[in-house]
Amino acid sequence: MSRPITIASGQFGDLSAIELARLCEDMGYEGIELATHAHFDVGQAVSDPSYISGLKETLEEHHLRCFAISAHLTGQCVGDEWEPRLDNFAPDSCKGNPEKIKKWAVEEMKRTAEAAALMGVEVVTGFTGSPLWPYWYSYPQTTEKMIEEGYQKIYELWTPIFDVFDQYGVKFALEVHPAEIAFDYYSTEELLKRFGFRETLGINFDPSHLVWQGIDVKQFLSDFKKRIYHVHIKDVRVNLNGKNGILGSCLPFGDLRRGWNFVSVGHGDVDFDGIIRELNAMGYEGPLSVEWEDSGMERECGARESLEYIKKMNFSPSNIAFDSALQRN
Repeated sequence: MSRPITIASGQFGDLSAIELARLCEDMGYEGIELATHAHFDVGQAVSDPSYISGLKETLEEHHLRCFAISAHLTGQCVGDEWEPRLDNFAPDSCKGNPEKIKKWAVEEMKRTAEAAALMGVEVVTGFTGSPLWPYWYSYPQTTEKMIEEGYQKIYELWTPIFDVFDQYGVKFALEVHPAEIAFDYYSTEELLKRFGFRETLGINFDPSHLVWQGIDVKQFLSDFKKRIYHVHIKDVRVNLNGKNGILGSCLPFGDLRRGWNFVSVGHGDVDFDGIIRELNAMGYEGPLSVEWEDSGMERECGARESLEYIKKMNFSPSNIAFDSALQRN
């Protein structure tokens, strides 16, 4: 199949771009989804022409391409209401100052669109943040007005960002994910409506975040097929045993007492065969980006195994009917 298999770089932030490129070539990947917090410096990209040319040279030297830029951490800072964890995503000059963080994030997302265009990349994946996430459980009582104001806030914050994305011919693929304004089927549907189904805004499809919520990922793909701009390949294993639940019990990822954990591709409950068939039916030919997140498996082993697994699944649709030989004129 022509769909390239790439890897998300965010989980390899301890490696330099050159080290990661060497590793990816050795493992057999065809590209890297470069993360702005790890291997793609937005500031340098828009101010220093040699930075982009050098990065492209590194990728080409190792027979790799970049099909998408990941700006997840920056995007989170746009829509979230400040709390201490956001300081981990913001520059030192902004830490602890909600207004500075938000202003930085909005401008940085605009620059990310410019940087992506300079890199020759047409899709930026990421998060939006959400002022509504603290209201996911409607107690204390959550009013309709509060929900309306939350969606409106996201619309006001992201509209000028999307205007810049349009200016540079770049699309934004939101990863539907807990803590985002769109985290399941109906919140995704509502968000797209709020933006008038603006072409700029699409989806970075990651089944791992939907499966543990009980959402039919194949139905999700089918219903939102026109908005699937990028695909993450990540697995999750649900392990409900009567003691735990899907809320995680405030236990860290990887703790075997949790009701679910992210696992390397092929070790969980995601139906990748069904997903590939849906992608074939909708004509998706973009990258399949492996996002390795498995606290119970050594990283390189997991990344290699994930690639081999999805390679086998990355089949093309048939161009003939299996029973065509039986047809008689």
